[in-house]
Amino acid sequence: MRLTLVGLLAVGVLCGADAPNAEDAKLAAYFKTYLDLVLKAEPLSATRLGDRRFDDDLDDISKAARNAGVARDKQILTEIPTKIDRAKLSRDGKVDYDIWITALNRGIWMSENFDPFVDDPRVYGDYLTDSIYLILSQSTLSKTTNLKNVLGRMGKIPSIVKVARETIGNPAKAKVKTAINQTKGAIHFYQDEIYALTGQPKGEGELGQKAAAIIIALESHLEFLEKGVIPRSTDDGWRIGKEKFAKKLEFEIDAGISADDLLKEAESEASRVEIEMAIIARALWASLFPKEAVPPDDVEGRRLMTRRVLAEIAKDHGTPATLVPDAKSTVAAIKKFITERDILRLPEPDRCKILEMPEFKRGNSVAYLESAPPLDRDGPSEYAISPPPSDWDASRVASYLEENNALMLKVLTIHEAYPGHYVQLEYSNRCKSLIRLVNSSGTFAEGWAVYTERMMLDQGFGDGDLKLRLQQLKFYLRAVCNSILDHKMHCSDMSDAEALDLLAGRAFQTEGEALGKIIRSKQSSCQLSTYFAGRTAFYRLRQSIQREQGEKFQIGRFHEAVLDHGTLPVKFLPELVRARLEQPR
Repeated sequence: MRLTLVGLLAVGVLCGADAPNAEDAKLAAYFKTYLDLVLKAEPLSATRLGDRRFDDDLDDISKAARNAGVARDKQILTEIPTKIDRAKLSRDGKVDYDIWITALNRGIWMSENFDPFVDDPRVYGDYLTDSIYLILSQSTLSKTTNLKNVLGRMGKIPSIVKVARETIGNPAKAKVKTAINQTKGAIHFYQDEIYALTGQPKGEGELGQKAAAIIIALESHLEFLEKGVIPRSTDDGWRIGKEKFAKKLEFEIDAGISADDLLKEAESEASRVEIEMAIIARALWASLFPKEAVPPDDVEGRRLMTRRVLAEIAKDHGTPATLVPDAKSTVAAIKKFITERDILRLPEPDRCKILEMPEFKRGNSVAYLESAPPLDRDGPSEYAISPPPSDWDASRVASYLEENNALMLKVLTIHEAYPGHYVQLEYSNRCKSLIRLVNSSGTFAEGWAVYTERMMLDQGFGDGDLKLRLQQLKFYLRAVCNSILDHKMHCSDMSDAEALDLLAGRAFQTEGEALGKIIRSKQSSCQLSTYFAGRTAFYRLRQSIQREQGEKFQIGRFHEAVLDHGTLPVKFLPELVRARLEQPR
């Protein structure tokens, strides 16, 4: 049975062991009242969270409605201290209080400094397609109810296109190009995929009529983007500047580290990882190139050596058609290893579906994990993998497959699914705190996923295969260089050529992968820094606690203690994890 908002309120505010009190209950009730207002105004947000009350409706995204939402949050922010006495809250209650305050401040600051409805046409794709897809792919309501809700929502989608035409300004060209590709995918969704998901006859009945109307609207939107927006789009308007980057990163990371300090740590770590990769590449060289001398032992020579070894390993890859089956084939061995080595207790039942990424979602990454929504937690999670686009030439497809070779797919599956995103978010969905369920930390989620990559190999997954270790280090170096790229692209005048040299020259990415990451860095800011910042927090916490506990340290207990508190800012973990470890597993 799904845990509704009422059910969540009934079980209390906490995820940890701290006993709730009357003030905690007041905080939970007040937050629920606020959340009800938000979800009624933002039906898509309700759908994402799994609250099914508004699945037949869609947001009013007019400027007036958006301004009203900001005004509501400002009023709530001033009222909270008058309604809740923070000093009377339990320790866990104080954590929830602080998370909510930070989330409100972040949202208000973002609204005052950025307007994606004007500057980022990709934002409309969430309403045009995700709003329907998420209901059909994740809702645990009956198919009849889901279809009824979808039909109600579909009638409101053409109005989104109208607002887009009236609102989109002069966005960065990189964002417009992705929006164009995603709109083409959205048209395909309403032409074909929606019928497969609903089981309805193609083009028939009310679904066919509404899909046809949406296709007309989307085709008009596509023409608007291609002929109206692209000509006026900018080449360099995506940079947010050093001041905004520093403040946004402070909200995004929420770990007490500045943008400049994170950059210094990333640059230092990149150098360390390069040396570790070179040591492993040297050990593999003779078996891969038995008749060739090892390159010179200097920076240029070591990079050449590592790059050639990686290129040789990358030759073992599948085809566009086998990417998803190849990923599925790694799952059984990974799950067996996790159980046998007591890495942690895997969630049961396993609700993770591995599938080909829908076309309308492609353009930002090779894979993603769409977790079961926290308020409809019995729904499935999706580990989606993107094949190379059909319009790519043979050389670009080959580069893509080499980047995502057989060994890299193992690392990717660890990161996205077991014990990475899927497992972590299943644990998170058990959390009793509505505040934490709604205001999750991307730094925690990405940091945990990156942390698990090395941890799994350190514990013996892969039986010491140096080729697998080199792929894992390459994947990690990509996360480290993400932070460097993120900072320098937005805080300096780093050129595409300089970015390509960082990613392909230093991080050993293929040119196709590097170019895709450069585009991604222009389409977002600060998110690319969450991987390294979060992983560093988990790694240091693990080192600290393991030193404290010595021989008593149990890795499974530690991991479960980390995951028992929801997806919350990593700055709270040291205290909460230590308290959890004092209790029975």
